[in-house]
Amino acid sequence: MSQHVPLGLHHVTAIAGAPRPSAAFYAGVLGLRRVKLTVNFDDPGAYHVYYADDAARPGSVLTLFPYGDAPAGRPGAGDAVETAHAVPAGALEYWMGRLADKACDDWDAPEERLGEPVLRLRDPDGVPLALVETPAATGGWEGGPVPLDAAAGALHSVSLASRDPDATMRLLTEAMGYDEAGAEGDRVRLVNARADRAVAVDVVPAPGEPRRPGRGTIHHVAFRVVDDEALLAFSEAVLGRGLQPTEVRDRKYFHSIYFREPGGVLFEAATDGPGFALDEVADALGLSLQLPAHLEARRAEIEAALPALD
Repeated sequence: MSQHVPLGLHHVTAIAGAPRPSAAFYAGVLGLRRVKLTVNFDDPGAYHVYYADDAARPGSVLTLFPYGDAPAGRPGAGDAVETAHAVPAGALEYWMGRLADKACDDWDAPEERLGEPVLRLRDPDGVPLALVETPAATGGWEGGPVPLDAAAGALHSVSLASRDPDATMRLLTEAMGYDEAGAEGDRVRLVNARADRAVAVDVVPAPGEPRRPGRGTIHHVAFRVVDDEALLAFSEAVLGRGLQPTEVRDRKYFHSIYFREPGGVLFEAATDGPGFALDEVADALGLSLQLPAHLEARRAEIEAALPALD
């Protein structure tokens, strides 16, 4: 397989409502580390908040666009409909107790999915999440509120509700390094054997109601590529399949392209570097607002317009 092929998931980005409740949930309840506090580079009136494991590894990252006035969305065909984090074997018992202790009641009883115990839950805005027990779980935050023997570290998988599941799976298997690894009912799992974390993508039936983007929905799914050379090669491969990738965009902490896969889900390919320690020391990630160079001249204006987060 060519070296430009993605190495599993890089991050998943969702749309939130008011920033404080989501910050309290992802850091205080899920125990993820906030590794970057910046703004939406395309809309600097809104935050872009990154959560990850202690080392801020690509493949462990979940990011949020918090829009306090965003209308509620509804997942549907052409959406990613769940982000799952891997947790160590036996950890779900701890998580049920933790969610109860934190007065988080929007979760379901554990179930088994493709041989793995799964606990499905929603964040305060309804973003669909899951915790999946697996011996392959890695990461966590040593200084965080959740013990490492139960911590959510790297991503486990993302579930895609494609408008054209066969076309989505062809793209993943023929151009993105995935192989079919099992099925259960209408759920098909694909795994990237070249990836060392965040290896799985599930293709699932679309919800019955039409898609409505907004608060509580997943905005896009990003896949890892090693570097800029691999990103450009992957962009050419995507273009060669009749899809329409964007130009390369500088997101400061990585470089990326975006495109709609054949089933309608917005995909991103993102480089592993430069990484989140580019503008902050590693032990102080996410503690202060960071801006790209082209927005620094507007810092006072931007900071005045943003709501308090902590």
